[in-house]
Amino acid sequence: MRFSDIRVLDFCWVGAGAFVTRLLADLGADVIKVESHAHPDNLRLSGPHKSGARHLEGSGYFASRNTNKKSLALNMTRPEARAIARKLAAKCSVVTNNFRPGIMERWGLGYAELAAADPSLIYLAMPMQGSSGPHKSYIGFGSTIAAISGLVEMSGAPDRAPIGTGTHYPDHVPNPGHALVGLLAAIFHRARTGEGQYIELAQLESTVNLMGPSIMRYAAGGGLPRRSGNRRDGAVPRGVFPCAGEDVWCAIEIEDDRGWQALAEALGRPPWMTDPRLGTLPGRSECIDMVEAKLGEETRRFKAEALVALLQAQGIASAVVETSRDVMEDRQLNARGYWREIDHAEMGRITVNVPPFFAADEGRKREPAPPPLLGEQTREIATTLLGLSDSECTRLMNEQVLW
Repeated sequence: MRFSDIRVLDFCWVGAGAFVTRLLADLGADVIKVESHAHPDNLRLSGPHKSGARHLEGSGYFASRNTNKKSLALNMTRPEARAIARKLAAKCSVVTNNFRPGIMERWGLGYAELAAADPSLIYLAMPMQGSSGPHKSYIGFGSTIAAISGLVEMSGAPDRAPIGTGTHYPDHVPNPGHALVGLLAAIFHRARTGEGQYIELAQLESTVNLMGPSIMRYAAGGGLPRRSGNRRDGAVPRGVFPCAGEDVWCAIEIEDDRGWQALAEALGRPPWMTDPRLGTLPGRSECIDMVEAKLGEETRRFKAEALVALLQAQGIASAVVETSRDVMEDRQLNARGYWREIDHAEMGRITVNVPPFFAADEGRKREPAPPPLLGEQTREIATTLLGLSDSECTRLMNEQVLW
């Protein structure tokens, strides 16, 4: 099986779904993103925006989710456009969407109808709360899902209001990750058997999966989980601690008593760290507030990079808390070729990331193609895949069907 043999008709918008199909495109699949000037992907409106770029063409966020894709401008409010979409679906091996249940069906693009014509079709639907139940029609984004799943309530310090995860975490990790695994499993299954699959990933359920231990503890009578900041059972100290400079921090985690002794040695064995009570995990746990406060006083004496190097040399889990600029300049990421500069028709030279893995049949990472302008490949797709004449394409564009 080669990813280059896979064609995806992609109705995924915004975050989680677009990330799934972006990874397929990065692996070599031919991903056709459907949107229109009447209803563009909302992510095109999200910042940061490149100054001077045309409206809908300058979003860095959109760029990060849509490398290597093609864009088909298809105005799905028009019956003729929906007929074109059904014809195109017949030429694709995967169809994806993250709409509310019922929208694809109203367009004649539901799984039952498409699979009747092609039983080998793989169909991915990513509704927020599934396709059944009283909440099936609710819509939302990663921040909504984080709130209703309980993830926000669990994020923050115990003596403060919940603060959430700082980003739309469900859009970036659990939901696209679970959906991609499901799609890849279906693709490999079809390669062996010829059978298609219907995959429904309810994004709320995927996010709740993150909280398995807390749910099990509650089910066993342990009560609701409490916010614990950066603390974790079985590790003291564990958190981020200030270093020399303004708003500079490093993360440190000590999981056993040997690690505590190594930390004390690295810091020059300050007197407070020789307290016998602190030599064991239970003792440090009883004094956790003092340990964290005193350790913060010690770490302030060091530059973050120097301290992390010192601690890592002692086998202690530690890392600098990086800014966005630090991540862009990270030596490891750059050595791995994670960041690539590419040319974009509206934004000029931009930086995008590439996956840390590659398709086995290619043996190397693909060079990223820029995210498409809205409708950039419309005429190409209509003529080469759908067999429309150039004049017919022009007519449909003028009538705002291909628009």
